[in-house]
Amino acid sequence: MLTKDLLRVSRAGGGYHPQFADPEHEALAARVLGVYQGHVGEQWGDLQDALAELEADAPDFKLVRGFAKLLERETTLETRAPVEPERARRAAFAAAERVGVVTTAERDEALARAAADRGVAPEALARSLYADLEDRQVLASVDAPWSPAELVAQYNLSLAQTALFDATEVRARSSDPKALVSAVKRLRLMYEIRRTDDGREVVVTGPDALFRRSRRYGTRFARLLRTVAKTDDWRLSATIDDRGTERELVLTDEDPVRVPGTEPVAEVEFDSQVERDVATRFESLGLDWDIVREPEPLATGSRVMIPDFAFDWLPGDDEFRVYFEVMGFWTPEYVAKKLAQLDDLEDVEMLVAVDESLGVGEDIAAMDHRVVTYSERVRVKAVRDALRRYEDELVAAAASGLPDELVPDDDVVTLSALANRHGVSESAVEGKSFPEHERVGRTLVRPSVLDAVGERVEAGMDLDEAEAVLDEFGLDDASATLSRLGYRVEWAGLGGGTVREADAGEE
Repeated sequence: MLTKDLLRVSRAGGGYHPQFADPEHEALAARVLGVYQGHVGEQWGDLQDALAELEADAPDFKLVRGFAKLLERETTLETRAPVEPERARRAAFAAAERVGVVTTAERDEALARAAADRGVAPEALARSLYADLEDRQVLASVDAPWSPAELVAQYNLSLAQTALFDATEVRARSSDPKALVSAVKRLRLMYEIRRTDDGREVVVTGPDALFRRSRRYGTRFARLLRTVAKTDDWRLSATIDDRGTERELVLTDEDPVRVPGTEPVAEVEFDSQVERDVATRFESLGLDWDIVREPEPLATGSRVMIPDFAFDWLPGDDEFRVYFEVMGFWTPEYVAKKLAQLDDLEDVEMLVAVDESLGVGEDIAAMDHRVVTYSERVRVKAVRDALRRYEDELVAAAASGLPDELVPDDDVVTLSALANRHGVSESAVEGKSFPEHERVGRTLVRPSVLDAVGERVEAGMDLDEAEAVLDEFGLDDASATLSRLGYRVEWAGLGGGTVREADAGEE
């Protein structure tokens, strides 16, 4: 799909007609492809400048930007610099503070000092300072799967999908009605089937007709078009809210809307910002749960429902899954239907995040489902706390199967590796006794290894040299190990550190 600012439509006669690209635009598509392919190995900013020049000669700059937007998703950018940019900036700023930069000459002196500290030429350090800015990143590759004609076809499909973003109602029929209804259900759209003069059509409604526009439904309508347009005989009409004015969009199999055999470009992964926000923040926690988008359908009476997410417990060999549904604010009919689904749901562990304005949290809890309420934004901590109940039970069950004392064969082994070996979480092994090992940070180490390391590490060593010794013994946590041996690290700016004896009370 394209972004709405690239939408090209005609409103002639009160309609809403996408302005599709024609075969004559294949030459322009070829030029855009050529610009991308010709700038492999060059900076992103140079590519954008070349596209701007192409826009000036094109019949419509939005066509160029539309082709470019599709190709942009098939590119890989890299930061290429002699020195990692963040380190280069730290070194430069530290040197500038020592020099007291005011003049150009003082700036050059600071760069020279910073470059000397990093072992590179001043020019190399200067090139590295902001090499991670987007316009200075390098286009590493373009993996566009299309010829110019295929790029035009992909553009037309994406343009039609984008035109559906502001639809309030969609009416569709196709020569494969079963696949159409299946897609509607999979996308969890509200629908009904109506009789028409030439058969039946599926009518899909969104919340606009009742409350407010939701991008959640607009993107689902766009995804539905892919299923409709896969058949040879189809028709789709939609009511579009065009900035407060209702307009009619009609697409048929006679329009140049074709679905390629590959997966759609930038297929929508989330149906609402609430769901995207939950997934993004939950994944950032790094917990022992894997979040799965749109898991398998669950039986609910004579129908099925597809939860928004599932949480899979990662440690251990036994599979354990908790389903998660985000229940936002919709119509009373929707709420009643959702409650009926949850009440008839098959025997699974279900966690439901409920918009507090619905006032149905107690009803859902009475169905023996776990409930967290939210307003505008689901609190990930509430989800985490709800999962902790299961986690505590799973950890306790796993721990009960382990002996009170664990004696690994390894001289050095992390708690994480030991937990994986036993198929449990780290929490399950943390409380055990390790009679032949000492715990150093998150690592178990035999005393003989600590003695051997202690004989080779001494005060005054460079930190890099000390870490090399620790690496020989498989010790990754330098801070904890040096502290256990009675040392600390004395840092010298960004240039590294020196091992020193710890002061009394620091160990």
